[in-house]
Amino acid sequence: MSRENLNDLIAFLAVAREKSFTRAAAKLGVSQSALSHTVRLLEERLGLRLLTRTTRSVTPTNAGYYLIRNIGPHFDQIETQLASLGQLRDEPSGTIRITATDDVIAYILRPKIEKFIKKYPDVKIEINADLKLVDIVAERFDAGVRLGEQVTKEMTSVPLTPDIRFVVVGTKSYFRKHPKPKAPHDLLKHQCITMRLPTYGGIYAWEFEKNGRDLKVRVDGPLIFNSVFSARDACLDGLGLAHMPEIVAEKYIADGRLVKVLEEWCPYWTGYHLCFPHHHQNTMPFSLFVDEMRHEAEKFSHS
Repeated sequence: MSRENLNDLIAFLAVAREKSFTRAAAKLGVSQSALSHTVRLLEERLGLRLLTRTTRSVTPTNAGYYLIRNIGPHFDQIETQLASLGQLRDEPSGTIRITATDDVIAYILRPKIEKFIKKYPDVKIEINADLKLVDIVAERFDAGVRLGEQVTKEMTSVPLTPDIRFVVVGTKSYFRKHPKPKAPHDLLKHQCITMRLPTYGGIYAWEFEKNGRDLKVRVDGPLIFNSVFSARDACLDGLGLAHMPEIVAEKYIADGRLVKVLEEWCPYWTGYHLCFPHHHQNTMPFSLFVDEMRHEAEKFSHS
């Protein structure tokens, strides 16, 4: 499209939104007669009437409304990006809102954002801890952290971690009183610390896989939590077995306080991703944040 057409479309959008040649001319800094001439030439080139003019009002026609709906948002996005780009003259600023589970925040996001907040001190990062897979768009978040299997086709994603797995753990004191399970169904004889997931409203069934065979076990026990940290701490107290991301348990496995069982049944899953809608109107702070997360992930994969 020629520059002339772009300028004419900008002129038309200003008149259509202001519903006045006078107000639009003042906004654009041109004369009313020049603006009227520009819009008339655009209508002639398109062969369509875009505006209905009376002595008292200016109203878009059906063709005019079509342009407002379908062309207008693109010009708005360009203006947003240009305004955001202008922040580079000074320091990027703004707020980035992210939703993630509490364990992801503790073990994945916080370590990765340390360099970012030092580099861009005027950018605020608001992180909402939630087990529920909230609607990122409806809840007005910029991004969410999801397992690879949870990334939908409507989302763009940046990997944050390599593949991860969930493990079943218990304390040595617990296993002195109870035999170690040799197969997933043995868990039905154990006290298990369970989690209620708000997304589905039910108790999470522990998932296993071996030699291509998937298996879910609906375990039971005296304690139900909605936080993996609470489940881990109860497990450390010897109150039962727990199922959790390995990154949450690895420190305690390394020092001997927790013992892994059923390892051959615990598969690796596609790792965590930073997800955001394809149509996200990337502000400069958010674009910088995504680049930083991608850079950190690439460093991790090469280390």
